[in-house]
Amino acid sequence: MLFAYNGAVVGAYAAALPVFQTRFELAPLQLSGLLVSVGAAAIASMQLAGRLSDRFGARRVALAIVPILIIGILGIGQASSVPALFVFGAMIGFGNGGIDVAMNAIGVQVERHRPRPIMSLLHGMWSVGNLIGAALLLLLVTTFRVTDVAGVQWATGSVAALGIAVLVLGWRTVPETEQIAHTDTDTGARTPIPAAAWVMGVMAIAFGLGEGTGMDWSGVHLKTVAGVDAATASLGVTMIAAFMVVIRLLGDFLVMRFGRRAVTRFGGATSAVGYLIVGLATPFPVLLVGWALVGLGIGMIAPQVYAVAGHTAGGRGLAVVVTFGYVTFLVGPAIIGALASVLGIQHTMLVPAALLSGLILLARVMPGPEADVD
Repeated sequence: MLFAYNGAVVGAYAAALPVFQTRFELAPLQLSGLLVSVGAAAIASMQLAGRLSDRFGARRVALAIVPILIIGILGIGQASSVPALFVFGAMIGFGNGGIDVAMNAIGVQVERHRPRPIMSLLHGMWSVGNLIGAALLLLLVTTFRVTDVAGVQWATGSVAALGIAVLVLGWRTVPETEQIAHTDTDTGARTPIPAAAWVMGVMAIAFGLGEGTGMDWSGVHLKTVAGVDAATASLGVTMIAAFMVVIRLLGDFLVMRFGRRAVTRFGGATSAVGYLIVGLATPFPVLLVGWALVGLGIGMIAPQVYAVAGHTAGGRGLAVVVTFGYVTFLVGPAIIGALASVLGIQHTMLVPAALLSGLILLARVMPGPEADVD
């Protein structure tokens, strides 16, 4: 429920960005400033939420953040000025970053008390919520023939209203979570974050770049390499998102059968092969297969890395991994753009292919099939 709602908020916000740009006549620098403020607020919140989740329990932190998301998404839809847009955008960023860490920490503790893994399903619910939130604006505009601005207001208002229901139900259904102490039992000294968490942070850089590049550059890539129109080129993002949902809904079964290490390695190899295809091939159908493999592979990786980080290092370890992945997701596409101006958009796709293939080696820190969920 928390995963799906966070996905819906992010989807509704992302779908509204083009409307905000037109309505407020935002220059590219202003739009970049909005995105930076949202990202900076999210990063700050991740660090805070990780430590608060360990100290007070992730359930309390997650439920405390839901009202921030409600106010943020409602306010940004009703914003009448650029300063208001930035304020409510920062609230969405702060809420998104904080609840991302806290709800994953809840998922880790729930999984610890279950006989089977559940993290892939939870991330699948985020993806489903994200698709619903993004599609809501289009549905309102096409079905009820409202203006784009009215559509944003109704869409964000609907997501805010849904948040109230999520808060009420969450208060009654989200399980209580344990407090986690990071102190040495003998000396009482604070223990450092385990080295494995930093390795998983490096893994997050790889899949963050892979996902961010696919979401931001697949359309441009298809339009440039295959010579299709913009609407047809949007199938690249659709393939990535759809296959991410499918594999996440099936991922827990694969973890039970093969273990997290094998699933992560297969995800890294699959997404790397996908990027090799889009980096070398030219026929449009083949390129779509490549982008589908990118989504299929990327969708396997994040739930497993987040789960192991939470089991290994608690909320503060999750904060490290989530932050590494989030920052790369934001900054990585800009780096890809700079490289594309030198290497060309197609050959630049080989960069995420190389990083994702590195997960095959880095995944040695993940538990194998012989390990228990915890």
